[in-house]
Amino acid sequence: MKIIVIGSGGREHAIAKTLLQSPQVQQVVCIPGNGGTARLKRCENLPLKIDQFQAIADYAKTHAIDLIIVGPEAPLALGITDALQSHNLTVFGPTQAGAQIEASKAWAKALMSEASIPTAASAVFTDETAARAYLQSQGAPIVIKADGLASGKGVTVAMTLEEANAAIAEAFAGKFGSAGQKVVIEEYLTGQEASILALTDGETIRPLISAQDHKRIGEGDTGPNTGGMGAYAPAPVVTPELSDRINQEILLPTIKTLKKWEITYRGVLYAGLMITPEGDPKVIEFNCRFGDPEIQAILPLLETPLETLLLATAQGKLAQQEITWKPGACACVVAASDGYPGSFEQGFPITGIEVAEAQGAIVFEAGTSLNDNRPVTSGGRVLGVTGVGATHDLAFDKAYQAIASIYFQGLYYRRDIGHRVRQKQSQ
Repeated sequence: MKIIVIGSGGREHAIAKTLLQSPQVQQVVCIPGNGGTARLKRCENLPLKIDQFQAIADYAKTHAIDLIIVGPEAPLALGITDALQSHNLTVFGPTQAGAQIEASKAWAKALMSEASIPTAASAVFTDETAARAYLQSQGAPIVIKADGLASGKGVTVAMTLEEANAAIAEAFAGKFGSAGQKVVIEEYLTGQEASILALTDGETIRPLISAQDHKRIGEGDTGPNTGGMGAYAPAPVVTPELSDRINQEILLPTIKTLKKWEITYRGVLYAGLMITPEGDPKVIEFNCRFGDPEIQAILPLLETPLETLLLATAQGKLAQQEITWKPGACACVVAASDGYPGSFEQGFPITGIEVAEAQGAIVFEAGTSLNDNRPVTSGGRVLGVTGVGATHDLAFDKAYQAIASIYFQGLYYRRDIGHRVRQKQSQ
Protein backbone atom coordinates (compact mmCIF):
# COMPACT_ATOMS: atom_id res chain seq x y z
CA MET A 1 0.00 0.00 0.00
CA LYS A 2 0.99 3.59 -0.64
CA ILE A 3 -0.41 5.98 1.96
CA ILE A 4 -0.49 9.76 2.41
CA VAL A 5 -0.59 11.18 5.95
CA ILE A 6 -1.77 14.79 6.18
CA GLY A 7 -0.24 16.85 9.01
CA SER A 8 3.02 17.77 10.69
CA GLY A 9 2.74 16.93 14.39
CA GLY A 10 3.54 14.16 16.82
CA ARG A 11 0.26 12.45 15.90
CA GLU A 12 1.31 12.22 12.26
CA HIS A 13 4.82 10.97 13.11
CA ALA A 14 3.22 8.29 15.31
CA ILE A 15 0.82 7.26 12.52
CA ALA A 16 3.57 7.14 9.89
CA LYS A 17 5.96 5.22 12.15
CA THR A 18 3.25 2.67 13.01
CA LEU A 19 2.22 2.20 9.38
CA LEU A 20 5.81 1.56 8.30
CA GLN A 21 6.10 -1.35 10.72
CA SER A 22 3.75 -3.31 8.44
CA PRO A 23 5.05 -5.29 5.46
CA GLN A 24 1.83 -4.31 3.68
CA VAL A 25 2.91 -0.66 3.57
CA GLN A 26 5.29 0.11 0.72
CA GLN A 27 5.57 3.87 1.20
CA VAL A 28 4.25 6.73 3.32
CA VAL A 29 4.15 10.33 2.10
CA CYS A 30 3.65 13.03 4.76
CA ILE A 31 2.16 16.39 3.81
CA PRO A 32 4.01 18.43 4.95
CA GLY A 33 5.50 16.19 7.68
CA ASN A 34 8.22 17.19 10.14
CA GLY A 35 11.84 16.45 11.00
CA GLY A 36 10.93 13.03 12.34
CA THR A 37 8.95 11.84 9.33
CA ALA A 38 11.72 13.12 7.03
CA ARG A 39 14.17 10.67 8.62
CA LEU A 40 11.93 7.56 8.45
CA LYS A 41 12.88 4.91 5.91
CA ARG A 42 10.31 4.49 3.08
CA CYS A 43 8.82 7.85 4.06
CA GLU A 44 9.08 11.23 2.37
CA ASN A 45 7.83 14.70 3.12
CA LEU A 46 5.96 16.56 0.40
CA PRO A 47 6.15 20.36 0.82
CA LEU A 48 2.49 21.12 0.19
CA LYS A 49 0.17 23.01 2.52
CA ILE A 50 -2.63 21.03 4.10
CA ASP A 51 -5.24 23.24 2.41
CA GLN A 52 -3.89 22.67 -1.13
CA PHE A 53 -6.59 20.11 -1.84
CA GLN A 54 -6.23 20.08 -5.64
CA ALA A 55 -2.44 19.62 -5.49
CA ILE A 56 -2.83 16.80 -2.96
CA ALA A 57 -5.44 15.12 -5.17
CA ASP A 58 -3.22 15.45 -8.25
CA TYR A 59 -0.28 13.86 -6.43
CA ALA A 60 -2.43 11.05 -5.04
CA LYS A 61 -3.85 10.17 -8.46
CA THR A 62 -0.49 10.38 -10.24
CA HIS A 63 1.23 8.17 -7.65
CA ALA A 64 -1.58 5.60 -7.22
CA ILE A 65 -2.10 6.33 -3.52
CA ASP A 66 -4.31 3.72 -1.82
CA LEU A 67 -5.33 5.67 1.30
CA ILE A 68 -5.15 9.26 2.56
CA ILE A 69 -5.20 9.70 6.34
CA VAL A 70 -6.06 13.19 7.59
CA GLY A 71 -4.40 13.92 10.93
CA PRO A 72 -5.42 17.42 12.14
CA GLU A 73 -8.87 18.89 12.59
CA ALA A 74 -8.33 22.11 10.57
CA PRO A 75 -8.29 20.56 7.05
CA LEU A 76 -11.23 18.33 8.00
CA ALA A 77 -13.21 21.42 9.01
CA LEU A 78 -12.25 23.03 5.69
CA GLY A 79 -13.62 20.06 3.74
CA ILE A 80 -10.50 18.16 2.64
CA THR A 81 -12.35 14.82 2.71
CA ASP A 82 -15.14 16.10 0.46
CA ALA A 83 -12.59 17.58 -1.96
CA LEU A 84 -10.48 14.42 -2.21
CA GLN A 85 -13.46 12.08 -2.39
CA SER A 86 -14.72 14.05 -5.39
CA HIS A 87 -11.62 12.67 -7.17
CA ASN A 88 -12.57 9.09 -6.17
CA LEU A 89 -9.77 8.93 -3.61
CA THR A 90 -10.09 6.86 -0.41
CA VAL A 91 -9.92 9.12 2.65
CA PHE A 92 -9.83 8.38 6.37
CA GLY A 93 -11.51 11.32 8.10
CA PRO A 94 -15.04 12.72 8.29
CA THR A 95 -16.56 15.09 5.77
CA GLN A 96 -16.89 18.80 6.48
CA ALA A 97 -20.42 18.21 7.77
CA GLY A 98 -19.20 15.58 10.23
CA ALA A 99 -16.18 17.63 11.30
CA GLN A 100 -18.56 20.22 12.76
CA ILE A 101 -18.63 17.96 15.84
CA GLU A 102 -15.26 19.55 16.70
CA ALA A 103 -15.30 22.71 14.60
CA SER A 104 -18.37 24.10 16.41
CA LYS A 105 -18.92 23.40 20.10
CA ALA A 106 -22.43 24.88 19.81
CA TRP A 107 -23.25 22.45 16.95
CA ALA A 108 -21.90 19.55 19.01
CA LYS A 109 -24.03 20.61 21.98
CA ALA A 110 -27.12 20.63 19.77
CA LEU A 111 -26.30 17.13 18.57
CA MET A 112 -25.79 15.91 22.14
CA SER A 113 -29.09 17.43 23.17
CA GLU A 114 -30.97 15.63 20.40
CA ALA A 115 -29.19 12.34 21.15
CA SER A 116 -29.78 12.68 24.92
CA ILE A 117 -26.04 12.32 25.55
CA PRO A 118 -24.90 13.19 29.10
CA THR A 119 -22.93 16.44 29.07
CA ALA A 120 -22.49 19.67 31.03
CA ALA A 121 -25.34 22.20 31.01
CA SER A 122 -24.45 25.12 28.74
CA ALA A 123 -25.57 28.23 26.88
CA VAL A 124 -24.31 29.78 23.63
CA PHE A 125 -23.70 33.50 23.04
CA THR A 126 -22.76 35.77 20.15
CA ASP A 127 -23.15 38.92 22.26
CA GLU A 128 -20.59 39.81 24.96
CA THR A 129 -23.06 41.69 27.16
CA ALA A 130 -25.51 38.77 27.19
CA ALA A 131 -22.65 36.37 27.95
CA ARG A 132 -21.53 38.47 30.92
CA ALA A 133 -25.09 38.67 32.25
CA TYR A 134 -25.47 34.88 32.06
CA LEU A 135 -22.11 34.47 33.79
CA GLN A 136 -23.27 36.66 36.69
CA SER A 137 -26.38 34.51 37.09
CA GLN A 138 -24.34 31.28 37.15
CA GLY A 139 -21.31 32.20 39.24
CA ALA A 140 -17.95 30.42 39.35
CA PRO A 141 -16.28 28.00 38.87
CA ILE A 142 -17.41 27.83 35.27
CA VAL A 143 -15.99 26.97 31.82
CA ILE A 144 -15.66 29.42 28.92
CA LYS A 145 -15.11 27.96 25.44
CA ALA A 146 -14.49 29.57 22.07
CA ASP A 147 -16.98 27.92 19.72
CA GLY A 148 -14.53 27.20 16.90
CA LEU A 149 -11.09 25.65 16.48
CA ALA A 150 -8.36 27.16 18.66
CA SER A 151 -5.59 24.51 18.67
CA GLY A 152 -6.63 23.21 22.09
CA LYS A 153 -6.21 26.63 23.69
CA GLY A 154 -9.75 28.03 23.43
CA VAL A 155 -11.01 26.66 26.75
CA THR A 156 -10.74 28.48 30.07
CA VAL A 157 -11.65 26.66 33.28
CA ALA A 158 -12.38 29.76 35.35
CA MET A 159 -12.31 29.39 39.13
CA THR A 160 -13.40 33.01 39.66
CA LEU A 161 -15.82 35.41 37.96
CA GLU A 162 -12.85 37.68 37.23
CA GLU A 163 -11.13 34.90 35.28
CA ALA A 164 -14.35 34.06 33.44
CA ASN A 165 -15.02 37.69 32.46
CA ALA A 166 -11.45 38.03 31.20
CA ALA A 167 -11.87 34.91 29.06
CA ILE A 168 -15.11 36.25 27.56
CA ALA A 169 -13.46 39.61 26.85
CA GLU A 170 -10.47 37.94 25.14
CA ALA A 171 -12.68 35.76 22.96
CA PHE A 172 -14.87 38.60 21.73
CA ALA A 173 -11.79 40.86 21.30
CA GLY A 174 -10.45 38.42 18.70
CA LYS A 175 -7.86 36.35 20.57
CA PHE A 176 -9.07 33.26 18.66
CA GLY A 177 -10.15 35.09 15.50
CA SER A 178 -13.56 34.09 14.16
CA ALA A 179 -13.48 30.97 16.39
CA GLY A 180 -14.16 33.17 19.43
CA GLN A 181 -16.99 35.28 18.06
CA LYS A 182 -19.40 32.71 19.44
CA VAL A 183 -18.85 31.54 23.02
CA VAL A 184 -20.14 28.51 24.90
CA ILE A 185 -20.48 28.94 28.67
CA GLU A 186 -20.60 25.60 30.39
CA GLU A 187 -21.20 24.06 33.78
CA TYR A 188 -18.00 23.17 35.67
CA LEU A 189 -17.71 19.40 36.06
CA THR A 190 -15.58 17.62 38.63
CA GLY A 191 -14.01 14.17 38.47
CA GLN A 192 -11.38 12.47 36.31
CA GLU A 193 -11.00 13.12 32.61
CA ALA A 194 -10.65 10.29 30.13
CA SER A 195 -10.22 10.14 26.36
CA ILE A 196 -12.09 7.55 24.30
CA LEU A 197 -10.95 7.43 20.68
CA ALA A 198 -13.15 5.25 18.49
CA LEU A 199 -13.05 4.26 14.84
CA THR A 200 -16.35 4.42 13.02
CA ASP A 201 -17.54 4.04 9.43
CA GLY A 202 -20.92 5.56 10.22
CA GLU A 203 -22.52 2.22 11.04
CA THR A 204 -20.05 0.22 13.16
CA ILE A 205 -18.02 1.69 16.01
CA ARG A 206 -14.81 0.21 17.43
CA PRO A 207 -13.41 2.00 20.51
CA LEU A 208 -9.65 1.95 21.00
CA ILE A 209 -8.18 1.45 24.48
CA SER A 210 -8.87 4.34 26.87
CA ALA A 211 -6.31 7.06 27.59
CA GLN A 212 -5.89 9.95 29.99
CA ASP A 213 -4.37 13.24 28.88
CA HIS A 214 -2.81 16.04 30.96
CA LYS A 215 -3.83 19.33 29.37
CA ARG A 216 -2.47 21.91 31.82
CA ILE A 217 1.06 23.26 31.38
CA GLY A 218 1.99 23.09 35.07
CA GLU A 219 2.60 20.27 37.50
CA GLY A 220 -0.34 19.49 39.74
CA ASP A 221 -2.58 20.21 36.72
CA THR A 222 -2.11 23.97 37.07
CA GLY A 223 -1.76 26.85 34.62
CA PRO A 224 -3.28 27.36 31.18
CA ASN A 225 -4.53 24.59 28.90
CA THR A 226 -2.25 23.28 26.17
CA GLY A 227 -2.64 20.80 23.34
CA GLY A 228 -1.58 18.16 25.88
CA MET A 229 1.56 17.66 28.00
CA GLY A 230 1.46 13.88 28.24
CA ALA A 231 -0.83 10.87 28.25
CA TYR A 232 -1.02 7.23 29.18
CA ALA A 233 -3.03 4.18 28.17
CA PRO A 234 -5.02 2.33 29.24
CA ALA A 235 -6.75 4.58 31.81
CA PRO A 236 -7.86 2.43 34.79
CA VAL A 237 -10.68 4.88 35.56
CA VAL A 238 -12.43 3.44 32.48
CA THR A 239 -13.39 0.00 33.76
CA PRO A 240 -14.89 -2.64 31.42
CA GLU A 241 -18.34 -1.85 32.85
CA LEU A 242 -17.86 1.89 32.31
CA SER A 243 -16.56 1.23 28.79
CA ASP A 244 -19.83 -0.57 27.98
CA ARG A 245 -21.83 2.39 29.33
CA ILE A 246 -19.79 4.85 27.24
CA ASN A 247 -20.47 2.78 24.15
CA GLN A 248 -24.21 2.50 24.80
CA GLU A 249 -24.88 5.98 26.23
CA ILE A 250 -22.48 8.12 24.18
CA LEU A 251 -20.81 6.59 21.13
CA LEU A 252 -23.70 4.68 19.56
CA PRO A 253 -26.30 7.46 20.09
CA THR A 254 -23.86 9.95 18.49
CA ILE A 255 -23.44 7.83 15.35
CA LYS A 256 -27.19 7.19 15.21
CA THR A 257 -27.96 10.93 15.42
CA LEU A 258 -25.31 11.82 12.81
CA LYS A 259 -26.91 9.28 10.50
CA LYS A 260 -30.36 10.77 11.25
CA TRP A 261 -28.90 14.14 10.23
CA GLU A 262 -27.82 12.47 6.96
CA ILE A 263 -24.11 12.57 7.81
CA THR A 264 -22.08 9.44 7.06
CA TYR A 265 -19.27 9.82 9.57
CA ARG A 266 -16.10 7.85 8.72
CA GLY A 267 -12.99 8.41 10.79
CA VAL A 268 -12.24 9.01 14.45
CA LEU A 269 -14.92 9.92 16.94
CA TYR A 270 -13.02 11.16 19.99
CA ALA A 271 -15.04 11.66 23.16
CA GLY A 272 -13.34 13.76 25.81
CA LEU A 273 -15.10 12.66 28.99
CA MET A 274 -15.39 13.62 32.63
CA ILE A 275 -15.97 10.65 34.91
CA THR A 276 -17.91 12.20 37.78
CA PRO A 277 -17.33 11.29 41.44
CA GLU A 278 -20.50 9.16 41.14
CA GLY A 279 -18.86 7.18 38.31
CA ASP A 280 -21.00 8.58 35.49
CA PRO A 281 -19.47 9.55 32.12
CA LYS A 282 -20.25 13.02 30.76
CA VAL A 283 -18.99 14.47 27.47
CA ILE A 284 -16.77 17.53 27.80
CA GLU A 285 -16.19 17.74 24.05
CA PHE A 286 -16.06 15.73 20.86
CA ASN A 287 -13.15 15.77 18.42
CA CYS A 288 -13.08 14.53 14.84
CA ARG A 289 -9.50 13.20 14.78
CA PHE A 290 -6.96 11.24 16.81
CA GLY A 291 -5.93 12.95 20.04
CA ASP A 292 -2.35 14.15 20.37
CA PRO A 293 -0.58 13.02 22.58
CA GLU A 294 -3.14 10.29 23.39
CA ILE A 295 -2.51 8.45 20.12
CA GLN A 296 1.21 8.38 20.95
CA ALA A 297 0.29 6.31 24.04
CA ILE A 298 -2.23 4.11 22.19
CA LEU A 299 -0.56 3.07 18.94
CA PRO A 300 2.46 1.34 20.56
CA LEU A 301 -0.01 -1.12 22.16
CA LEU A 302 -1.95 -1.83 18.95
CA GLU A 303 -1.52 -5.34 17.59
CA THR A 304 -3.90 -5.22 14.59
CA PRO A 305 -2.22 -3.56 11.56
CA LEU A 306 -3.20 0.12 11.61
CA GLU A 307 -3.58 0.40 7.84
CA THR A 308 -6.07 -2.49 7.83
CA LEU A 309 -8.30 -0.74 10.36
CA LEU A 310 -8.14 2.71 8.77
CA LEU A 311 -8.76 1.40 5.24
CA ALA A 312 -11.76 -0.65 6.44
CA THR A 313 -13.11 2.47 8.19
CA ALA A 314 -12.74 4.60 5.07
CA GLN A 315 -14.37 1.93 2.90
CA GLY A 316 -17.34 1.33 5.21
CA LYS A 317 -16.17 -2.20 6.10
CA LEU A 318 -15.31 -1.79 9.78
CA ALA A 319 -17.82 -4.48 10.83
CA GLN A 320 -15.41 -7.05 9.37
CA GLN A 321 -12.61 -5.96 11.73
CA GLU A 322 -11.79 -6.71 15.35
CA ILE A 323 -9.04 -4.85 17.22
CA THR A 324 -6.45 -6.71 19.27
CA TRP A 325 -3.99 -5.20 21.76
CA LYS A 326 -0.62 -6.04 23.23
CA PRO A 327 -0.56 -6.45 27.04
CA GLY A 328 0.89 -3.76 29.27
CA ALA A 329 0.79 0.02 29.50
CA CYS A 330 2.16 2.95 27.54
CA ALA A 331 3.21 6.40 28.75
CA CYS A 332 4.01 9.54 26.73
CA VAL A 333 5.68 12.65 28.18
CA VAL A 334 5.81 15.80 26.06
CA ALA A 335 9.02 17.84 25.84
CA ALA A 336 7.97 21.41 25.12
CA SER A 337 9.64 24.73 24.32
CA ASP A 338 10.03 27.20 27.18
CA GLY A 339 7.19 29.72 26.99
CA TYR A 340 4.61 27.35 25.45
CA PRO A 341 1.58 27.68 25.24
CA GLY A 342 2.52 31.34 24.86
CA SER A 343 5.36 32.68 22.72
CA PHE A 344 8.58 30.71 22.44
CA GLU A 345 11.83 30.70 20.50
CA GLN A 346 12.69 28.00 17.99
CA GLY A 347 15.56 26.71 15.89
CA PHE A 348 17.48 25.11 18.76
CA PRO A 349 19.41 21.87 18.02
CA ILE A 350 17.98 18.72 19.62
CA THR A 351 20.39 16.09 20.95
CA GLY A 352 19.90 12.73 22.64
CA ILE A 353 17.06 11.24 20.58
CA GLU A 354 19.21 8.28 19.54
CA VAL A 355 20.32 7.76 23.16
CA ALA A 356 16.69 7.79 24.34
CA GLU A 357 15.69 5.24 21.72
CA ALA A 358 18.69 3.06 22.55
CA GLN A 359 17.26 2.91 26.09
CA GLY A 360 14.08 1.38 24.67
CA ALA A 361 11.90 4.49 24.42
CA ILE A 362 10.00 5.62 21.32
CA VAL A 363 10.48 9.28 20.41
CA PHE A 364 7.71 10.84 18.36
CA GLU A 365 8.69 14.19 16.87
CA ALA A 366 6.15 17.00 16.78
CA GLY A 367 7.55 20.53 16.54
CA THR A 368 10.78 19.66 14.72
CA SER A 369 12.39 20.47 11.40
CA LEU A 370 15.80 19.68 9.90
CA ASN A 371 18.90 21.85 9.67
CA ASP A 372 21.77 20.06 7.86
CA ASN A 373 19.76 16.85 8.35
CA ARG A 374 19.79 17.34 12.12
CA PRO A 375 16.62 17.98 14.13
CA VAL A 376 15.94 21.46 15.51
CA THR A 377 12.95 22.82 17.42
CA SER A 378 10.17 24.39 15.36
CA GLY A 379 7.10 24.26 17.60
CA GLY A 380 5.69 24.52 21.10
CA ARG A 381 5.35 20.80 21.71
CA VAL A 382 8.62 19.42 20.36
CA LEU A 383 8.74 15.69 21.22
CA GLY A 384 6.56 12.95 22.70
CA VAL A 385 8.89 10.63 24.61
CA THR A 386 7.12 7.31 25.03
CA GLY A 387 7.72 4.20 27.10
CA VAL A 388 6.01 0.80 27.02
CA GLY A 389 6.05 -1.55 30.00
CA ALA A 390 4.20 -4.33 31.78
CA THR A 391 2.80 -1.75 34.23
CA HIS A 392 2.19 2.00 34.20
CA ASP A 393 5.15 2.50 36.56
CA LEU A 394 7.52 0.63 34.25
CA ALA A 395 6.22 2.52 31.22
CA PHE A 396 6.72 5.89 32.95
CA ASP A 397 10.15 4.86 34.24
CA LYS A 398 11.23 4.21 30.67
CA ALA A 399 9.77 7.49 29.37
CA TYR A 400 11.29 9.64 32.13
CA GLN A 401 14.71 7.96 31.95
CA ALA A 402 14.71 8.58 28.21
CA ILE A 403 13.61 12.23 28.37
CA ALA A 404 16.50 12.92 30.76
CA SER A 405 18.86 11.98 27.90
CA ILE A 406 17.39 14.60 25.53
CA TYR A 407 18.46 18.22 25.40
CA PHE A 408 17.50 21.40 23.60
CA GLN A 409 17.65 24.96 24.89
CA GLY A 410 14.54 25.76 26.95
CA LEU A 411 13.35 22.15 27.21
CA TYR A 412 10.42 21.84 29.63
CA TYR A 413 8.39 18.82 30.67
CA ARG A 414 6.04 17.92 33.49
CA ARG A 415 7.43 15.42 35.99
CA ASP A 416 4.03 14.32 37.25
CA ILE A 417 2.37 12.93 34.12
CA GLY A 418 0.33 9.88 35.13
CA HIS A 419 0.30 10.84 38.80
CA ARG A 420 -3.04 9.07 39.30
CA VAL A 421 -1.66 5.67 38.27
CA ARG A 422 1.97 5.84 39.35
CA GLN A 423 3.14 4.40 42.66
CA LYS A 424 6.24 6.62 42.57
CA GLN A 425 6.87 10.06 41.08
CA SER A 426 9.87 11.31 39.13
CA GLN A 427 12.15 13.61 41.06
